[in-house]
Amino acid sequence: LLPVLPQLLTEYFRIMTEIGNDEVVAALQVIIDKFGDHIEPHAVALVTQLSAAFENYCSTGEDDDDAAMAAAQCLECIATVLKGICERPDLFKSMEPQLVPLVLQILGNDGAFIEYLEYALDILTFLTYFPDEISPQLWEAFPLIYTAFDQWAFDYLNFMVPPLENFIAKSPQHFLAGTTNTPEGTVRYIDLVFSIVAKTVTEDRTSDSECRKALCLYMSILHSCPGAVDAYLPMMNDVALGKLGQQVNNEVPFTRIAVFQVIGSALYYNPQLELAELEKRGVTQQVFTQWIQDSEEMEKWLPRKLTVLGLTSILMMNANSLPPSVQGSIPQIVSVVVSMTEKMKEEAEKEDSQEGNFEEEAEEEDEEEAFEGFGEDEDVTNEADELYMNALNQLSSGGDNAVARFLMGEAFDDDFDDDDDDFMSPLDEVDTLLYVNDTLKAAFQREPEVYQQVQAALAPETVNTCQKLFAAADSQRAQEAQQQAQQAQ
Repeated sequence: LLPVLPQLLTEYFRIMTEIGNDEVVAALQVIIDKFGDHIEPHAVALVTQLSAAFENYCSTGEDDDDAAMAAAQCLECIATVLKGICERPDLFKSMEPQLVPLVLQILGNDGAFIEYLEYALDILTFLTYFPDEISPQLWEAFPLIYTAFDQWAFDYLNFMVPPLENFIAKSPQHFLAGTTNTPEGTVRYIDLVFSIVAKTVTEDRTSDSECRKALCLYMSILHSCPGAVDAYLPMMNDVALGKLGQQVNNEVPFTRIAVFQVIGSALYYNPQLELAELEKRGVTQQVFTQWIQDSEEMEKWLPRKLTVLGLTSILMMNANSLPPSVQGSIPQIVSVVVSMTEKMKEEAEKEDSQEGNFEEEAEEEDEEEAFEGFGEDEDVTNEADELYMNALNQLSSGGDNAVARFLMGEAFDDDFDDDDDDFMSPLDEVDTLLYVNDTLKAAFQREPEVYQQVQAALAPETVNTCQKLFAAADSQRAQEAQQQAQQAQ
């Protein structure tokens, strides 16, 4: 079918225009899925046609269930096309004239199109992530997300956070300067986000997983707006520490860990200001005691990194300027930082090794004889296809919402940890090993007597591990310098 794919798509467009039902669009979805690697030349035409079809289906009236289903299928097809062109950010810009009005239509209109909201937010996530910059037309969606959340789509928070994070990270200056007009007056975009987080975290009907998702917005702001949000630290601590107090006796530590990610981010942002906030509330010792205890339950990269960066940032301050409870805990803080950094280093080396093995296996598979087709007496299927379809069928048994939750990375149960692999920020560029190395060495040079006492209080294995980390950091820097010298030649 590949040689006649353009003609096939043209014929489907004609059928959609003349007949227009969900089965036709579903069949088109199968073609897009099957030929995803070859869909790029037809992407703009597909999105244009599907956007027009969506408008036509929506205009048939609220009582036409078939048309509503076909409209939803159109949006799902659009999302599939966007997934297939992730490496061509220029194409996203050429599709904005069709997609931005569609997204704004669904986000607005007081929830009249709420059945399509998940798809619209999915499309908005693509449009705000892959292009190099966010257009003024796309920024019109920002206040609409807040209005939808506040008035009729509170339960869609998990789908709203990814595009909001993209807006913040991609253009922090625009985010900080942005305002919108509301019945109460002019409101800053950052205040809209803080309102979303506060309402989510303090609302009784909110699940723990939704609270954790909302707290990620605090992290995005702290990571993307260095030195620009000092005035918001008190409000951030009020909400985050309030949630921590509610969770202190919870057996499952995931929401507490999410709070510690925020505190770690705040300490990295400004350790002096964040410690002052903790001291002001009289909770410094309790927070650090619980944080160090829960650090043993941290199995994922993100909470570990933010714990290491946050705790290490404290050591940038003079010891005599630290709160007394923190001064007495410096040896324990150093022990946690060193232990966790070592674990992260070992896991990174293990992953690099596994990736190397995977690449070798992939090359070996490529050398094997290519599949030559099915025999005349064989069914046109294979084991991989059957397993894939079985998995989809099992997933679909949970309903459309289950599929959407799975695709968006939401945990199905509050007792399961959230997938933080998709959280991206400027802190991804911070090398944890080098940061720990530089901060500890600077602290020893700045206050040798204090840190000689700290070293004397450390366990011998911790001192030994620390020396190994220093050597690894020096080796890494030497290799990087050598590579730069070779590239300069």
